[in-house]
Amino acid sequence: MPENGRLPVRLKGVGDSLWVTIDPAVSAEELKTALKNPFEKLKKLAVNARVVIDPQNGGGRESEPLIEELGSYLKETFDVGEVRAATEKADPPEASAPQEIPADPLSDLRGDARIIAGRVRSGQKIHAENHLVILGDVNPGAEVIAGGDIIILGGLRGTAVAGQPDNEEAVIIALDFRPTQIQIGGLAAASDPNDAGRGKFPEFAKIDGTRIVILDYTKDNPFRRLAPPEKR
Repeated sequence: MPENGRLPVRLKGVGDSLWVTIDPAVSAEELKTALKNPFEKLKKLAVNARVVIDPQNGGGRESEPLIEELGSYLKETFDVGEVRAATEKADPPEASAPQEIPADPLSDLRGDARIIAGRVRSGQKIHAENHLVILGDVNPGAEVIAGGDIIILGGLRGTAVAGQPDNEEAVIIALDFRPTQIQIGGLAAASDPNDAGRGKFPEFAKIDGTRIVILDYTKDNPFRRLAPPEKR
């Protein structure tokens, strides 16, 4: 970590892009090492992603070779799509709306997602009134329940119950999708967590007609057609 205590790399989603803030005082090799861990965790979610690299405190033209080198590294190592530098025309994550633009209609809403960091172990039950985001695995014998979507940035091998009691638009997403049982609204489906065909890429479950289907997230992103920003 740099002597000033700041992280050399910070990553967050902004719109349809991954916004990467870097410390230009850190060497390219150190930045590549710092980028490796978060992008490896994204797995195939990083493939063809748009990436914006934003040097802290601007950086100016002297940061252009560094940004170009990091962009080449991300493309070659993680198959990301477009990589560009942040510009004055781009909206940084912390940018506030100009006064003449009406306030964000979603800005006065309370948080609609419960976020849990860590492994959900056998025998544990996690409940969220609306959406549930889990930064970790859901083990066999564990149960996660939500009134809206369930998004698991890890492995799902337990039971996931979304859209309760009657939200059939809800989805269940996991990077490693091998549940013992899933339910959306009033429809339930069983699955074999040892199925060799599962867990090779991020998948999600949704209701299609009168049944639950499981699809490849990288090909059938359920949020692709949402007009930003949209409250679920």
